[in-house]
This record gives sequence, structure tokens and C-alpha cells, in this order.
Amino acid sequence: MAENPAAIRFGITGCADIARKVARAIKLAPNATLYAIASRSIDKAKKFAADSGLSGAVKIYGSYDQLLDDPCVDAVYMPLPTSLHLHWSVLAARKKKHLLLEKPTALDVGELDRILEACESNGVQFMDGSMWLHHPRTAKLKDLVSDPKLFGQIDIIRSTSTMPGTQDFLESNIRVNPNLDALGALGDIGWYCIGAILWAKDYKLPTVVNALPDVLKNSAGVILSCSASIHWEPADKTVATIHFSFLSHSSMDLAMTGSNGSMHCNDYIIPYQENSASFDFTSGATFVELHSGWDAKPGEVTVISELPQEALMVQEFARNAEDIRKFGKRPDSKWPEISRKTQLVLDAVKKSIDLGCKPVKL
Repeated sequence: MAENPAAIRFGITGCADIARKVARAIKLAPNATLYAIASRSIDKAKKFAADSGLSGAVKIYGSYDQLLDDPCVDAVYMPLPTSLHLHWSVLAARKKKHLLLEKPTALDVGELDRILEACESNGVQFMDGSMWLHHPRTAKLKDLVSDPKLFGQIDIIRSTSTMPGTQDFLESNIRVNPNLDALGALGDIGWYCIGAILWAKDYKLPTVVNALPDVLKNSAGVILSCSASIHWEPADKTVATIHFSFLSHSSMDLAMTGSNGSMHCNDYIIPYQENSASFDFTSGATFVELHSGWDAKPGEVTVISELPQEALMVQEFARNAEDIRKFGKRPDSKWPEISRKTQLVLDAVKKSIDLGCKPVKL
């Protein structure tokens, strides 16, 4: 168990693969401790604990209700299938548990609003599991692309998130099961693309979203691959494109072009290394005489991280929870607002797909 007696005590509901990563993050975060895990099967919970090398002091429950009823659990990390989020998230909030909810947060914004209302009315912190937002590289990126001299006005944003789904994945994974994660690739990895676009625009909502006619679905109608264009009001000339797919080689690209500079990050969702991350940045580059080359090459910017980004996420979440407990502060509204705007745009992409790739206004 954590040495810090004031650490926020986490419970994990569900034993998905991502839960092992977050269990380690909780161990690494200085203000958090893993207190309990729960599965619908006590045997599965015990196996998860053994496979994850958890301390024998961690409580193991054979139902989610048991964990939520434990008064010693301060916060819950919930990596359940999206179709289960509404029920268990609302119940967790009513039990006064701070909620770290895996993305996508809900099947639609109506469900998410019910989750957020439960969190707000019960005074608990909400945050989704977008780990990349907590990496110090992300703050450095924002500093540079916000500089009017170095970067200028944003013209173009491009974000991709792809992975090569195996035959077993495409046939049996919960992320392609319409009864468990009906949003498919849109919810699982499209969430990152949409989140990155909004982050780049300081969470200014677009006015028009248009899915492109490259949509691929499985036989159950679950989205496997898609692209979309995103536009803001006429006075804002920024154009964004996203592509997400379970059918391509792994990619996690974020590229931005401004009036004075450009930025390219190849691994924005999961850095190549835990302790450092980089990106390319160019400012003021032009062609040399006869257009035979450039007068400047992209500069590599490297940012050191003392903790993995998932541990920094847990640390920030636990800090918010501790502020509520110790100082009586209100939950930080920044995080639910980010999630809600991401869900709104995701819903618009889904609606555009359902309409045969027609534009959808927000």
C-alpha cells in the first residue's frame, strides 16, 4: 500500500487490459494508492491481482456493488464496456466516489450528461482517461502553437489514430461488439483524434462536421474505419481532418500548420518512451533559390517526464479529489467540459455517418 496516509484510495471496477496499466499508474502516483479491485467473477479479480503483481493488502471483490459499497474507497477507475458506463458511473457518483472513466465516456452526450449531473450533484470529481493530455509535452506543444510569431493562426489540423486489428480482434473483441461498445473505432480511437482537434482549437466547438465516404463497418454495423472533416464558422478558416481505423498499421499522428510555422508529432497518444517525448517544430521556413531545397529543417523538441503520462493523469485526478476532501473545493469543471465537447463532436461524426456522410451542424 502507499506510504502516504493521505493518499486517495482507488478502486478499479473491471479487469480490462488497460486496467493493468492504470493499476501501475496508481502505484507510481505519489498521492494515490490502489485499495481494491472488483470483477463480476472473484476468480477473474484474483487472477488480475496476481498477473499485475498487486500487494496482498489490496482488497478483491467479486462484484462491482461490493467495491462501491466500501466506505474506504475514495475514487473509482472504471474501464468497463461503454454500454455499462451510464449505470455504474451514476451509481459510483451516488456512492460519493470520484470517477475516472475510461473513454469513450458514453454512447452519446445524453448519457454523458446524466453521468456528469450525478457527479456534480454529489460533489465528486469527473475525468476521462485521455492520458496524453497530462504529459508535459502536451503543454509544451500548446505553448509553441499558441505563439503568434512562431506559429501564427492555425490553418490546418490533421489527426490520425490507427491500429492493425487481428482476425481474432475483429471477430470477438468487445470494441467491435454492438452490445458492448457500439461506437467501435469511432469511440475507441476516434475519441483521441477528436480530442486532439479540440485541444488545438482551445476547445472551441466546430460548426460543421462531415464524415467522409470511406466508412467501413463490420457485419453487425460497428464502425471499423472512417475519416471526417471538421470546420468552424466562416470567419475561422481552420480546417481539420481526422482518420481512425482498426484496419491499418499503428499510427498516432498529430500535425498542425499555421500561418508562420508547422508542428508534427508522431506519437501523441502514447509516447515512444515513458521518460521523454518529442515533436518536430518549424517556424518561418521557406524554399531556397530555384526551389531546390529549404532554408530550415524542422527542429526536434524533446520534453522530459518524471512519471509516465498515465501516472500524471492519476496524480492530477487525485489532487482534485484531495482538494475537495481537504479544502471543501468544488470539483474542477475543466475535465467534464473537455469530455462533453469531445462527446458532442463524436456524436456529430456518428450522425453524419448514419445520414450517409452528409454534413451535420453543431
